[in-house]
Amino acid sequence: MSVWEVSMPRDPRDTLDALKFELRFLEEGGYGRSPHAPRRPPLVFEDSPTCLNFNTRGDRAPCDECLLMQFVPGNQRSAEIPCRHIPLDASGRTLASLYESGTQQEIEEALANWLRAAIHRLEKERSAGKSSTINSH
Repeated sequence: MSVWEVSMPRDPRDTLDALKFELRFLEEGGYGRSPHAPRRPPLVFEDSPTCLNFNTRGDRAPCDECLLMQFVPGNQRSAEIPCRHIPLDASGRTLASLYESGTQQEIEEALANWLRAAIHRLEKERSAGKSSTINSH
């Protein structure tokens, strides 16, 4: 088990694919002002198709079912919006802290860096897992 997969979410999507999608969404301007809520800044993950509750009108899926929960520190998993507490860098900055003091550009840069690092680690883990499986036969 990797440090990235502390607990398995019930979200059936592949984590690596979802993170790659989120990075493309970010790079293609997905967090620009929404025509649905033009007065409020976009919320990372929550205003993205990565969120289980994206565009949900009825019953919301519990956050603990989301694949992003594996990146949320244990002491923040019961937070109202746990994905805001994912540490994005070595200094521990999170979306929650960046919403208080960062600009949209700083938020997007921190997110992009975190996504690239997480994608790289997951690809490396998968590659190592495949080679160890091949070598054990």
